Amino acid sequence: MKWFKRFLIASFSLALLGVGAIAAAYFYVLPDLPDVNTLKTVKLQTPLRIYSQDGLLISQFGEKRRIPVEYEDVPQQLINAVLDTEDARFFEHKGIDPIGIVRAATILITTGKKSQGASTITQQVARGFFLSNEKTYIRKIKEIFLALKIEKALTKKEILTLYLNRSFLGNRAYGVGAAAQVYYGKELDELTLPEMAMIAGLPQAPSAANPIRNPQRATNRRNWVLSRMLEKRNITQAEYEEAAAAPVTARYHGAEIDLYAPYISEMARDYMIQKYGREEAYTHGYNVYTTINSDLQRKAQTALRNNVFAYDQRHGYRGPGKVLWTETPINNEQILEALKAKPVIQGIIPAAVMAVSEQSAEFLTKHGERVTVEWSGLKWARKFITDKRQGRVPKTASDILNVGEQVWVRHNGDEWQLSQVPQVSSATVSLDPVDGAIQTLVGGFSFSQSQFNRVTQAKRQLGSNIKPFIYASALEHDYTLATLINNAPINKPDTRQGTAWRPKNSPDVYGGPTRLRVGLAQSINVMSVRALRHIGIDDAVDTLVSFGFDAQDLPRNESLALGSPSVTPLQVASAFNVFANGGYLVEPYYITKITDSYDNVIEQAEPTYACKPMPVDVEASQDLNSDDPFTAIPQDFEQVAELDINDTDSMAANVDEPQVEGPKVIDGYCQQDNLRKAKQVISEQTAFLITEALKSVIWGGGDWSKGTGWNGTAWRAARLIKRRDIAGKTGTTNESRDTWFSGYNPSLTSTFWVGFDDHTRQLGRTTWIADGPEGQISGAEAGAKTAGPGWNHFFNEALKGTPEIIKEPPQGIVSARIDLTTGKLTRKTDHTTSFEYFIDGTQPTEFVADAPETEDIFIDNSEEDLFQ
Repeated sequence: MKWFKRFLIASFSLALLGVGAIAAAYFYVLPDLPDVNTLKTVKLQTPLRIYSQDGLLISQFGEKRRIPVEYEDVPQQLINAVLDTEDARFFEHKGIDPIGIVRAATILITTGKKSQGASTITQQVARGFFLSNEKTYIRKIKEIFLALKIEKALTKKEILTLYLNRSFLGNRAYGVGAAAQVYYGKELDELTLPEMAMIAGLPQAPSAANPIRNPQRATNRRNWVLSRMLEKRNITQAEYEEAAAAPVTARYHGAEIDLYAPYISEMARDYMIQKYGREEAYTHGYNVYTTINSDLQRKAQTALRNNVFAYDQRHGYRGPGKVLWTETPINNEQILEALKAKPVIQGIIPAAVMAVSEQSAEFLTKHGERVTVEWSGLKWARKFITDKRQGRVPKTASDILNVGEQVWVRHNGDEWQLSQVPQVSSATVSLDPVDGAIQTLVGGFSFSQSQFNRVTQAKRQLGSNIKPFIYASALEHDYTLATLINNAPINKPDTRQGTAWRPKNSPDVYGGPTRLRVGLAQSINVMSVRALRHIGIDDAVDTLVSFGFDAQDLPRNESLALGSPSVTPLQVASAFNVFANGGYLVEPYYITKITDSYDNVIEQAEPTYACKPMPVDVEASQDLNSDDPFTAIPQDFEQVAELDINDTDSMAANVDEPQVEGPKVIDGYCQQDNLRKAKQVISEQTAFLITEALKSVIWGGGDWSKGTGWNGTAWRAARLIKRRDIAGKTGTTNESRDTWFSGYNPSLTSTFWVGFDDHTRQLGRTTWIADGPEGQISGAEAGAKTAGPGWNHFFNEALKGTPEIIKEPPQGIVSARIDLTTGKLTRKTDHTTSFEYFIDGTQPTEFVADAPETEDIFIDNSEEDLFQ
């Protein structure tokens, strides 16, 4: 009895000491214990994601890949696998598991080693969010008390959800949602039992024992998880055996990019960093929705890439990258090792020449694939000599290649062909005419080659792309499309540049008095200079600034008329958009909205719209007063000379109904009072007239059957696209250092630029090949031949399947039949006449005489002789 009393006293004393120790420990660590209630509003670090306008993932930025999931979205078998492995009594204990603690203590006493086997999932959440992984007793004490507090603050499902989303599972994957994507490229509900078991086993050693780095160790761990599930009766013996025998299928899956558009994603990333800082932008789970149209973006990328390939190939083959061997061949392993350092660029694959036949060759690619290139994929490769000279057309494959050379090949969609990495650069951007949304943006041939965004950062000389703006200013003064301007050499030089500047036409031919429409369509230089002289440089600069160009980029001399300013492609597209939308300068933008990780909108775009207030009676405001003979509107006036000037009914029948352009703007009218309205910089009538003239750039005019037909500089577009609602302008600078094509229809505006990043390098010229491809381009590179084909192919694909949009002339536009030689009114209806559009009040009032008159038929106040 005495010993029993002593035992009770000792036990009670030890219990008191234990309680006291626990209390002491609690009060000791209390000041360091964080508020677990913060877990209720915790923000898991999730990456920045960039999307297209239609919700396709363009890019993802951030060191941690995490896809937060709700408890209800996690398959029950995955939950079972995690609990059976990490904490089988999770739903029974209160944050700490006494049984687990006793087991861990026993291991410590018997082996002298510490074990983490006593940690519950709640303790792991406490450690993951608030503590370090340092194995110390004080950390363990804090962990226990935090676990108890967490259990009081959160439900079991909330705790488990935090664990499933927070755990590091290797290869930058945090949480089971990200792990499913990284290792299997799947959503959680698509995982198989062995895949779920593999993920459940990762928390023990995510870096060293994941299935990519150590497949065997990961397999052993997976099978142990399966055995625990079998032991807990969450799977059957048959399911266990089948899953345990399953092969390891895990491999690394990058972010599931749906649309590769690196230049626009880099713009969005830079915006987010500038506004929110790098750390917040990369970790707060922001979603940036851009204005990019995924379908159009892919088409723009393809058009630009193929256009660059076409330019590069017609200028010749620059030879092999290096010679891997000459007489003594090396084995495949050595070849592949030599090719490993060479990157694949836009489908251009490093390869070694293995065999050369008469008109074919065999290659071993970097990927270990043997491919044969037939003569159709080789014959383009005449030798590159300079940008202006190419060698002879090859007759056999040995004229081009030698065994042992390291070269490049690519598959063009139809067949393999010899290739090379282009040196020329290009850029394109497309805008919505109504609100300026950037629909496509390609800042260069290859983002991996150069991250320099030529759409927004490269200022290049504009060339003849400037002429529509010069003529728009002239129309806003007193010119018309029928005004005759002297197409003759300019002998009075502009000395503002310090030298005598005498512009010439290209080609250097002159045709005398020429209508403004023809001068713009054929890009006649001296006519543009004379138009500039008429309006004055100051007014021309003011007009260009109103179109969005920077005043400091505009030289105040006559070179302005031929495009000496250096501007970005985005500025050019934005300026041409003014013609497309009826005279409004809409601000380009590329982000529609930004949401947080909970899909709350934190930023919303407020674009400007090209629209005018809705009138009380739209139909009355658009009455064309058909009793006036000058309001007769033919669809294509230079092709319908047989129409009578008073036959308004037949001509009106050729006009389609107004096109609905969008939900917020219909037929140029604002549908909501709260829209931010863009500034109107030219009249709707002037925009219409320039558009009509720019249609002539593509379609030309006159009557070919009568010998009066003529082409505009962009006639290739008409041959390919074959629709009448497109308008555009070519642009070429001196010595062809920059080439442009900018064009539009009522639903889309696009600019293409091609040139070398080295401003001093010319685009050169190519010679004709007798047996060359259909539609081959030769001669001096220029806007129509170098940038134009890219625009043509893009617009052809972009508009395919869409109806033509033939817009009605705006109120205040009339048409009249004119004599093509004098620009005066005529009563004739033959091939020497045509309808022309005028702003009401500017139409001619004088009829041409039977004999051609020469006085006062063109505007030119200089005293020089016309035919000088």
